[in-house]
Amino acid sequence: MSDTAAQKPNFSHIARHLTEAITSGHFAIGALLPTELELCKHYGTSRHTVRAALAELQQLGLVSRKKNVGTRVIAAQPRAGFRPSLASVDDLVQFGAEHLRTVQHIGETVAQGPLARELGCQEGTKWLRISSLRLVGEAQTSPIGWTDVYIDPEYQEIGDLVRATPDVLVSALIEARYGRQIAEIHQDIRAFSIEDEAMAKVLGLPLGAPALKIVRRYLDKDGELFEASVSVHPADRFSVSMRLQRSH
Repeated sequence: MSDTAAQKPNFSHIARHLTEAITSGHFAIGALLPTELELCKHYGTSRHTVRAALAELQQLGLVSRKKNVGTRVIAAQPRAGFRPSLASVDDLVQFGAEHLRTVQHIGETVAQGPLARELGCQEGTKWLRISSLRLVGEAQTSPIGWTDVYIDPEYQEIGDLVRATPDVLVSALIEARYGRQIAEIHQDIRAFSIEDEAMAKVLGLPLGAPALKIVRRYLDKDGELFEASVSVHPADRFSVSMRLQRSH
């Protein structure tokens, strides 16, 4: 394995690095990965973080784990689809780095009727809409979704930056340029059928295909909505997993 960055990695970084080592053949099918303690030393992180990374590999179908045996490689490629694990804003930022954006259109729009209700804004609110296809890394496979991001039109000058940095969340670009930070994200996920002909075409799906719709509303420290996104993901290409822990 190549050297990791000097910055202490999170479990998503480690999972991605190990996935690359498996898909490149560095760890062949049937081989055992280094032990948890060896991985802790290599990545300079905690056992908890390493276990979370290995759990990601297991969810992707790349490895099996058995007590007193270790973590064995069982596949050279991840299962079809994409299954992120999101539990915090930091995880969402990492999610953006792996979930690349290919901008299709940027333009102003006015939220009326169903869109205003979906975004949780007042009728007639003006937004800058950034429409993009979403890809897993640089894989030349079918896109895993379509996302419309709605931001304050005053931020329209970041349009070129949005195009130039496909691995950075729009919210992170707003924070870096304008200092407006996310304090809270409200997320709704529901079943959905794709009835928009143009969207179905670019996603390579028939009209009426089942999908997941994910609506996220980004609030600042004053509870004001400054960004919203609506993502549509084909049902067979995407799922969301979360880890829940009992509070003490």
